[in-house]
Amino acid sequence: MLFIDGNIAFQDSWTGGGSVAESAKRTQFSAAESRFNMGIKHGDVTGFVEIDFAGSSQGNGVFSNSYSPRLRHAYIEYQGITAGQTWSTMVNSSAFAETADLGGPLVGQAMVRQALVKLTQGNWQLALENPYTYGTQPETTTKDKQWIDTNNDYVPDAIIRYNKHGDWGNVSLSSLFRYLDPANTAQFGAGVSLAANLNTFGRDDIKLQLHYGNLGRYVGTDAARDIINGELETTTAAMFAYRHFWTERTRSSLFYGRTKTDVEATDRSHIGLNVFTNLSPALVLGFEVGRYQINDANSSYHQTVPAQGASNYAQLSMQFHL
Repeated sequence: MLFIDGNIAFQDSWTGGGSVAESAKRTQFSAAESRFNMGIKHGDVTGFVEIDFAGSSQGNGVFSNSYSPRLRHAYIEYQGITAGQTWSTMVNSSAFAETADLGGPLVGQAMVRQALVKLTQGNWQLALENPYTYGTQPETTTKDKQWIDTNNDYVPDAIIRYNKHGDWGNVSLSSLFRYLDPANTAQFGAGVSLAANLNTFGRDDIKLQLHYGNLGRYVGTDAARDIINGELETTTAAMFAYRHFWTERTRSSLFYGRTKTDVEATDRSHIGLNVFTNLSPALVLGFEVGRYQINDANSSYHQTVPAQGASNYAQLSMQFHL
């Protein structure tokens, strides 16, 4: 159950996108975030597949609320090699906050799933991942966006990552290298990402992510583009969450995420506070309140001063894990 009150248009979950509209209130119940997965292991070979129903354009509230299945993961692992669709190597999923809202402060996170080939050797990971240039062409306008043609994306994105684990938690450092060549512009991009899940007192933990560079679609979940008006975009983003266990079964997380860009001058943030309790070992009840905000600034890309706004929300979820 999700209740939203504010002038940022309703979203099923708070991604880094969104638009400022007339102030409104809305309540929606949904089961579309339900997930089903299956893993199979045979000797040295592991296969995994997962689907959910979020983001489907099929469903409506008139009478059936039907939703189409959506592929999340489908990959094979063999002797340190991963091939298929799964989390980008930029993503440290242990650094995601526990939230009722799908994915939590997506606006400050690395949050990409795509096809890749990855080699893992000890603490090191090297990957080639699906190239895709997300952005607008030169001389485009905010009212009439001319999106980049991706027919010339032929060099895979390259990622190098180092992981360190211990009794204290884990930390990862990733570097992204990209060759973006829409309309033969030949632009090189690079960025760096730091993510960590750190144990503190008792069972408490801190989850954090820091990102900087030409990361584009890899960070912020639609808060940033790769290229804007033909110019390479630079993104600065961060996410922080502290989780405190009140009892063995009950805990709370306070989280904050934010992304800012240089060329488009976007500024998106998300803050929230929740409480989760296990009604049984497999059944979790959660309640969350939060605020999503758009504070985009004026830049040479905009013809008018961008609209600013915010929406507050309350969300209740029940999750059954097997």
